[in-house]
Amino acid sequence: QVQLVESGGELVQAGGSLRLSCAASGGLVSDYAMGWFRQAPGKEHEFVATISYTGGGTGYADSVKGRFFISRDNAKNTVYLQMNSLKPEDTAVYYCGRSRYSLATVKRDEYDYWGQGTQVTVSS
Repeated sequence: QVQLVESGGELVQAGGSLRLSCAASGGLVSDYAMGWFRQAPGKEHEFVATISYTGGGTGYADSVKGRFFISRDNAKNTVYLQMNSLKPEDTAVYYCGRSRYSLATVKRDEYDYWGQGTQVTVSS
């Protein structure tokens, strides 16, 4: 059973940066695409970023393109989300997920394992 644990979320001022980490245990994630989603209070889950199993393919939501960058270290079984130029509207709980497939995907229903999330709060 794969377990995903996110970390790195905290309170930050607008314009600041954070790096989120998602560490996997109980199984390898190196053969699978990974992704980050977020959920703000009162809103639906929203796709943020995805990365293929090799790291060669990535995808981003328009709202974060050019500010957020997803990467992975398969030797460490860990995925990262570097978030720059943060805005108050980026405030949300951020979740990482493991896809059932190897290619990057924005479809939430193609992810079968999820972490419990890490809170990111951006103050104005």
